[in-house]
Amino acid sequence: MNTLLRNYDPGNFYDELVISPGLPRPSAKLFFELLDSLPSGELERLQKAAETALYRMGVTFTVYNDGRGLEKIMPFDIIPRVVGAREWSVVEEGLKQRITALNLFIDDVYGRQMILRDRVIPEELVLSSTAYRPECRGIRVPGGIWCHVTGSDLIRDRSGEFFVLEDNLRCPSGISYVLENRHVLKRTFADSFATSRICSVDDYPLRLLESLESLAPHTDSPTVVLLSPGVYNSAYFEHSFLAQQMGIELVEPADLHVVDGFLTMRTTRGPRRVDVVYRRIDDDFLDPTVFRADSLLGVPGIMEVYRAGGVALANAPGTGIADDKAIYAWVPKMIDYYLKEDPILKNVPTWICSDPREREHVLSNLSTMVVKTTNDSGGYGMMIGPCASRAEQEMFRERILANPRHYIGQETLSLSRAPVLIGDHLEGRHVDLRPYIIYGKEIYVTPGGLTRVALKKDSLVVNSSQGGGSKDTWVLKD
Repeated sequence: MNTLLRNYDPGNFYDELVISPGLPRPSAKLFFELLDSLPSGELERLQKAAETALYRMGVTFTVYNDGRGLEKIMPFDIIPRVVGAREWSVVEEGLKQRITALNLFIDDVYGRQMILRDRVIPEELVLSSTAYRPECRGIRVPGGIWCHVTGSDLIRDRSGEFFVLEDNLRCPSGISYVLENRHVLKRTFADSFATSRICSVDDYPLRLLESLESLAPHTDSPTVVLLSPGVYNSAYFEHSFLAQQMGIELVEPADLHVVDGFLTMRTTRGPRRVDVVYRRIDDDFLDPTVFRADSLLGVPGIMEVYRAGGVALANAPGTGIADDKAIYAWVPKMIDYYLKEDPILKNVPTWICSDPREREHVLSNLSTMVVKTTNDSGGYGMMIGPCASRAEQEMFRERILANPRHYIGQETLSLSRAPVLIGDHLEGRHVDLRPYIIYGKEIYVTPGGLTRVALKKDSLVVNSSQGGGSKDTWVLKD
């Protein structure tokens, strides 16, 4: 029996590392043997050292819900999540299948719209989405790829089966925390990395750069930039980190201009043509001449250059249609329609409130369901029925009735848990997983991804803006 786990109770949940009190899963056995060999108090010291390292590295995010834009250090737990090679292979193949179907869907709805004509997905549901961009109709994207970078959120139920909770295709964030968490843990548990055959994630920036460069029109030596809203954006740390890791320029909208039909950036040597933009700005703020006219962040004319093939944008404008949580419910139908396959990874059972019968089901079961807005992120606009007061449930009932298209209901699954270091002992906390997928000449799934942790006891909300933290994710080789 592992001594550190002797008093750890996995509870009535699927635990990522522990089968029963004192008994780790086979994939985590070597790691817990290492922890058992540490002197008393050493694990707590290593946790504090890891937090200090992340603080010195400036691994931060910004929270806006208090109105002040408060910058915080990303909370980090030193106990990694460990995933075996066999179970990871299912996740990897499932994500490749899913992103292939989603890309075909996006290309279709901005092209021939066959899936709508064949009434596989209700036309009104797609065209009424706030993320649908009529301005993108007819655009031909390089290689037919719209979603170059995706972060799909996965959860596990009580049986240990993976489900897709949602897809993030607009400007998915968090990969910088994956890379920095790994950097810290490789120094903290060097012996484990020497003996456990852990898949590397260090090549992500190179793979991303190669994918971006492959989009460049008319040149074998492209200039690639990362477009950020600026230092006050919640993910600015990640923007600067990725630009530095890829060796490309980090620019803000004021640095870019359209000149003679091309996109250029300001340099100390004068204007320089830009071939590829990895944008971390939402569609609304990209080009004030096409989208929001009041945007001070946009680059006037960039969409005209993009339509003409003079610059490549990643992700392509319009990909947010696949982020809509009402559209998410139809992904299994997309996989069947475009690929003639059964989904490898299932959706969480979902009810769309714009449908009268499904809306009635949600309203009749508010106390047991998770209710979400279709276009919010970060854990905002959400009600977890089993944890909500009667007043909160009634408030969401009124909101759903007032604007049913804006809401979905989902079955409340028993999210898996993982051990977290609390003081000198371990306690279980709920987790999810966000792997990152790069769609270039081939589809690459980062082995592991960002494990987000609900650090508040019994909480199901893992978002950092709502008090969550993160763990390193170890995917083992065969």
